[in-house]
Amino acid sequence: MEERNVDVAIIGSGSAGLYALGRVKASGKSFVLINGGAQGTTCARVGCMPSKVLIQIAEDFHRCGILGRYGVEGHKALTLDGEEAMGHVQDLRDTFVDRVVSNSTAHMGEELFIEGYARFLEPHLLEVNDIRVRAEKIIIATGSRPIIPKPWQAFSERILTTDSLFELEELPASLAVIGLGVIGLEIGQSMARLGVETNGFDQLESVGGLDDPAVAKAAIEIIGRDFPLHLGHAAEISEEGDKLRVSAGEHSVLVDKVLASLGRRPNLDNLQIENAGIDLGVNAIPTYNPQTMQIGDSHVFLAGDVDAERPLLHEAGDEGRIAGHNACSDRVQAFQRKTPLAINFVDPNICHVGRRWSELDPEQSAIGEVNMAPVGRALIMGKNKGLIRVYADKASGRLLGSEMICAKGENLAHLLAWAIQQQLTVGDLLRMPFYHPVIEEALQAALYDLYNKVDRKNSGPITELKLVE
Repeated sequence: MEERNVDVAIIGSGSAGLYALGRVKASGKSFVLINGGAQGTTCARVGCMPSKVLIQIAEDFHRCGILGRYGVEGHKALTLDGEEAMGHVQDLRDTFVDRVVSNSTAHMGEELFIEGYARFLEPHLLEVNDIRVRAEKIIIATGSRPIIPKPWQAFSERILTTDSLFELEELPASLAVIGLGVIGLEIGQSMARLGVETNGFDQLESVGGLDDPAVAKAAIEIIGRDFPLHLGHAAEISEEGDKLRVSAGEHSVLVDKVLASLGRRPNLDNLQIENAGIDLGVNAIPTYNPQTMQIGDSHVFLAGDVDAERPLLHEAGDEGRIAGHNACSDRVQAFQRKTPLAINFVDPNICHVGRRWSELDPEQSAIGEVNMAPVGRALIMGKNKGLIRVYADKASGRLLGSEMICAKGENLAHLLAWAIQQQLTVGDLLRMPFYHPVIEEALQAALYDLYNKVDRKNSGPITELKLVE
């Protein structure tokens, strides 16, 4: 059997693995990249990108409903060809995947890139197909896969996940979405707006990963106008002819397809990682340091969705960089992670930034908010539904976090994440320029409400402006 010796072996050519590869290449260390299954990253193939194409189609088609307000005639006669819509999703998806592959592994020779599933034989020895790889350091970036409960697997192709959803050639007549986190809400709302009879189910009382009860209440009310949300009970599936019956509590629907959106499972179970002397933790994930990505004090590092910590592309990129740097260095270094930032691309956007509502100390924190109903720019856009809530340390006025459901939340969330990472105060933000009329004025109003509740104020007769020294 062929055996190769390298400084670093990277298992997985998704986003985290490719970012790690960039660091390893730059170091001059010898390496091999190993990948089992489809190439092209989860984001490009089945995640961020195809879902956003579907969301864009749905939002544009749904927008037709508002055209009558402007005097546009004939808008009610517009129809959607579901087959062409899905074809467009697949065409753009293939473009994104091709770009990733062409810019990463397409031109790597067999000595650098091995296609196949790796498993540990010894702490430093991997086996892939008929090749053994002995590596000084190893980076595991094998990603994750959708969870399908075992009883549901008997329903075969009628159970969809994000791995199969974007392969549909036409839209189903009816759909139940089970699990109303980020993916479930995005796909559920999009399908409903495309004309699919859609019902959503979640055993939690909240949706979209929201933590702030006021924002969660607003989200349920707003998104619930697009499709029914059945919350607080676990869903059960049974077969009725060629359809599936989904039941939860007092609610029961008969549908053509079910989207299982119950989260993702790390791809660690087939690595035989115990042969590396590493124990899987309580959640089947080894204990690791999120600032170094090192598993214990071993020579093995984790990166990306496989650690189930922050399953987002920008976080996978940072984790890949950290793991790649430390796998090539004589000394393991810790890196400060960025301010948490999560965006749900439903309409209006749901976002949370920085510290969560449940993490606040009620005695030492202040909360400001604004309702989107009277915001001028939002009213003009026909998107004046939602709520912005911002959190700060009461004594210092330092911004801590935010949750929101509002138009252009994806942009506001970035501004707040940058401000939190710079440790700015509410007063600092109110000294920034705000144009008129823009959605950012809604954030300004929420900040003014928060400013009135914190102790630290700006100095000077006009608190929004600094005196010239």
